[in-house]
Formats: sequence, structure tokens, C-alpha cells
Amino acid sequence: QVQVVESGGGLVQPGGSLRLSCVVSGITFSEGGMAWYRQAPAGQRKWLAGISRRASTAYADFVKGRFTISRDNAKNTVYLQMDKVEVEDTAVYYCKHLATETWGQGTQVTVSS
Repeated sequence: QVQVVESGGGLVQPGGSLRLSCVVSGITFSEGGMAWYRQAPAGQRKWLAGISRRASTAYADFVKGRFTISRDNAKNTVYLQMDKVEVEDTAVYYCKHLATETWGQGTQVTVSS
């Protein structure tokens, strides 16, 4: 029913920036909140940020001030702007449609010089 597809991952240097995108199909995007998670190698999937239907946002403490979640309802897309990235940010980043608990396939972010 609902499909979630992340993109925008790749290799970025420490201190650099990256913007991830998450496109949702199969349902009206505006009907429901979205969230970003990440999972580092051998680690658990951790919640990073969430955004409501009305674009109110919330962040995990360890990304607050560096990451920004936003959405464009006209494009059925949610974004994660990553600034001042650190090596510890290396992980697979996942997008989740909260109402249907639908996950995307993930996009790899590697922070390395």
C-alpha cells in the first residue's frame, strides 16, 4: 500500500553536509507524520527526528542543532538536512511513515575523509 523510498546518501567528509530525501507513495503524504532513523553497523536502529502533518518537529538530543527535518507535502517528500556531520553519523538512514509503520529501504551515509 504505502511505499517509502530514501535517497541522497553517499560519502561525505567530516564537517560537511548532506541532504537525504524520502518520497512516500500510495497514500496522501500530508496525512500522517514521518520520522528519520539510523542504524550504525552492529548497532540498533535509533530515532533521529520526527515531523508531524503540520510540520512540527522533534529531534533526538544527539542530532539537535546539526540535523533538520522538513517536509514538502506537494512533493510527498520529507528531508533530512545533515550539517557538520561526524564520523559517528555513519549509518544506514531510514525513513518511516508513522501512520502505517512503513519503512523505506534505507540509504547509506558514510562520513570519512
